[in-house]
Amino acid sequence: MSEPRSAPTVGQVVLGRRLQDLRERRGLKREEAARLLRVAPATIRRMETAEVALKIPYVQLLLRAYGVAEPEIDAFVDLTEEANKPGWWQRFHDILPDWFSMYVSLEGAASLLRAYEPHFVPGLLQTEAYARSVMVAGAVGQARPDDIERHVALRMARQSLLTREDAPRFWVVMDETVLRRPVGDDPDIMRGQIDRLLEAAELPHVTLQIAEFSSGHHPGTYGPFVIFRFAVPELPDMIFSEYLTGAVYLDARPEVATHLEVMDRMAAQAATAQRTKEILKDVRKEL
Repeated sequence: MSEPRSAPTVGQVVLGRRLQDLRERRGLKREEAARLLRVAPATIRRMETAEVALKIPYVQLLLRAYGVAEPEIDAFVDLTEEANKPGWWQRFHDILPDWFSMYVSLEGAASLLRAYEPHFVPGLLQTEAYARSVMVAGAVGQARPDDIERHVALRMARQSLLTREDAPRFWVVMDETVLRRPVGDDPDIMRGQIDRLLEAAELPHVTLQIAEFSSGHHPGTYGPFVIFRFAVPELPDMIFSEYLTGAVYLDARPEVATHLEVMDRMAAQAATAQRTKEILKDVRKEL
């Protein structure tokens, strides 16, 4: 069997979908593909859904059976070898839950991230002091100080995403609660965090909007979520929704469409990006 790992890279997800598409175009069922490899049909399913790493000999056998030409097989194998390389975040495997490892992989591959956050500044925009305070408050006795520092280091490492040459567009709607509920005991933590948001608001690929109290109820008040969009056609839009002890990933069209509509309605109702800068400056003066 192919070797399992904590979470797939986006490359493995894409290649798994390509294998499924090639099999279906050839008119083969999973059971027939499994007989070619002398494995259980479940192994084919796990390869196509990126639940296991792709073994090169398996990939080569399947591609030949699917009628793929040798030069294309060689190119596919090169992509497989690249996709099987551990992501940079795997060095944090000791504190990184499987469900969040997938998030970091998707985050790094997305061309557009749209996020709604009712409670905290999004991780990609947090200062180190703010992130540490959030981690300590949420640990509930379940994390050692060293583990908290590792989580903070991971969060800071993720932020290089916004400064790389091909940075994705990052569009965030935050509730006013995020600014009004202090994080940490030292007022300087919130001051530094507001300054960080003002800096981020000036980046051409970052859009910040505040859902003000005065704008009333909006359709996103059920909880935070993130929408990932990719330049790779094999990957559909995906939704990430986190809860206290885990998260869910959604890519069914009706669910994605609902989240997109809610996000659009929230963005239309929230303060504009320019107005948001003024709100941030006003809050900064009050601290």
